[in-house]
Amino acid sequence: MNSILSSVLIAYFSATGTTANVAQKLASALDAPIYEIQPAQPYTDADLDWNDESSRSSLEMDGKIPYPELADLDAPVKDYDTIFLGFPIWWGTSPKIVNQFVKTYDLTGKKVILFATSGSSGLGDTASDLSQDATGTPEIINGRRFPASVSTTELKTWAESIK
Repeated sequence: MNSILSSVLIAYFSATGTTANVAQKLASALDAPIYEIQPAQPYTDADLDWNDESSRSSLEMDGKIPYPELADLDAPVKDYDTIFLGFPIWWGTSPKIVNQFVKTYDLTGKKVILFATSGSSGLGDTASDLSQDATGTPEIINGRRFPASVSTTELKTWAESIK
């Protein structure tokens, strides 16, 4: 195993369980601890209705309401050098709860490798978007988008290929 994987945390936000499934497979593949990013106010199905311009997720992504607050401040990011950060793609980037996560924790000197789930959208400018909100000076790397069906073996091969 290369040195990038010696001190790894898998952190993720999942609205419907798809990203949680991929994050759990990645944590298993790397024998790494896992941390779920949760909003203080959980999302309802109505909140997640992207077809409704007045839904909570639509308003957050449009910047019409503040970033959602985190449910806790217990993520053990200070204990790890590398954080694989997973989320679903919303409006071509990460959900604002993920921006709140990188804004809340000091990520100075951390390598943050992004992975996402989406039916078709790629990561786009997500690394740049998150870098603008990040506290400290992390190295944020656009990783990969994965389908829900990705195998543990494929995730391990991908993670170990990152230098």
